[in-house]
Amino acid sequence: MFIANTLLHASPTMPTSIERLLRWGWVGTICAVACFLQPSQAQTPSANGTVVAPSAEPQAANSNPQVKFVTTMGDFVLELYPDKAPKTVANFLQYVKDHHYDGTVFHRVINSFMVQGGGYTKTLTEKKTRPPVVHEGQAALAKGGSKNVVGTVAMARTSEPNSATSQFFINVADNAFLDPTPIPPGDPVPSFSYQGKTYNNIPRSNLEGNPQLVGYTVFGKVIQGMDVVNRIKALPTGAMGPLPSDVPKPLVTIQSANIIKSTP
Repeated sequence: MFIANTLLHASPTMPTSIERLLRWGWVGTICAVACFLQPSQAQTPSANGTVVAPSAEPQAANSNPQVKFVTTMGDFVLELYPDKAPKTVANFLQYVKDHHYDGTVFHRVINSFMVQGGGYTKTLTEKKTRPPVVHEGQAALAKGGSKNVVGTVAMARTSEPNSATSQFFINVADNAFLDPTPIPPGDPVPSFSYQGKTYNNIPRSNLEGNPQLVGYTVFGKVIQGMDVVNRIKALPTGAMGPLPSDVPKPLVTIQSANIIKSTP
């Protein structure tokens, strides 16, 4: 989605946005914080960081559902973690069961950042979705879930944390700035540290619901075919249809997405 019905790709750096929030509060800062591209209205975070080796946390064998994606550039398999983000996984699997992803494309690709899809057809027409799923980023992390590291898959959303529908992205870098940030107890919060800085006596309302602090919900990872994802991330990109940038050329189509292993 595009925030405020406009296309806003240029976002200020995270520290600048947080400084404004902590000093002046939440009102007036929504469009200053980084958000992911969703169908029809979204602001997206700027890519930063360098690509490092995958470091997703291992999960118990033979206990998690798996989904195979067949694309025009090859196949890859996602393993999902319902024990960490149950509502997010259930939402994603329902879209798979409904064949929502069949015929959609990866419409946003940024090398050294992420590849994103699940929302547009080959004509870059937005697909209809079900109501959004509740955000589980901080809860998943508290249960020992993975952060936004190479190979993990997370839900895309707008500045509203509880706005994720069908779109997902695969991290192709360790994107720590997308991780949920725990908020200490108290109101005001006696001490809050973020990106190397400490803030004292911050009203809780200035922190809760901040899109940067709630982060993005990681609910699975690529367990096969990361080489395919890496080929997708390396494609040249540009404007196409209603999207002004980051559309891979040629388009990469998801031909099918099917559950190949269900939760016992």
